[in-house]
Amino acid sequence: MPDLLELTQLPLFPLNTVLYPGGCLQLQIFEVRYLDLMGKCHKTGAPFGVVSLTQGSEVRRADPEAPSGDGFAHEAFVDIGTLATITEFSSPQPGLMVVRCTAGERFRITQRSRMKHGLWVADVQTLPADVPSPVPPDLQLVPQALQNVIAQLQARGSALPAALQPPHRLDDSGWVANRWCELLQLPPELKQSLMQLDNPLLRLELVGDFLGRAGISG
Repeated sequence: MPDLLELTQLPLFPLNTVLYPGGCLQLQIFEVRYLDLMGKCHKTGAPFGVVSLTQGSEVRRADPEAPSGDGFAHEAFVDIGTLATITEFSSPQPGLMVVRCTAGERFRITQRSRMKHGLWVADVQTLPADVPSPVPPDLQLVPQALQNVIAQLQARGSALPAALQPPHRLDDSGWVANRWCELLQLPPELKQSLMQLDNPLLRLELVGDFLGRAGISG
């Protein structure tokens, strides 16, 4: 097993989404608390952490009656998130950045704090990556269905969504499961639970069950 890393003061980006390892994420940045962060991450290649919100909104909102006493609405988020690294960066106008990120390892927050300007930072420990696992024969319909989705989009000349950008690893259980988890319309809590599973085969089995209920087959 590779050594797990401990990162201190990792900047966090709480979002109304769950980012899966190996996935892609596109963001439009305009909040002051994130503009400086993204500029530094782009210049240094340093990652930031994406965590799923459980309370509050992606954009910081004023709330004079907030219990925290700082005049802003309360924000809460999960303890397990995913590292993200900027791969494309543009600033089409002052005060606006458009970035594309790729997702790396999962991590668990061990300590968190919020800075005065609203940026969250945390001490984290990375979690083990999925062990590459071939898709078993009884679950072959799951990657076949995903391959069909990709082929249909390409045949129509449609742009592939971020979740389906190549390279495609249709022979790997974890990759196939993660891409379906991004595509399926599942409750945020369920998406988070699936992301946190350490067993990629179990995640793939559960995805197969969801596809069966939805009438999707290879």
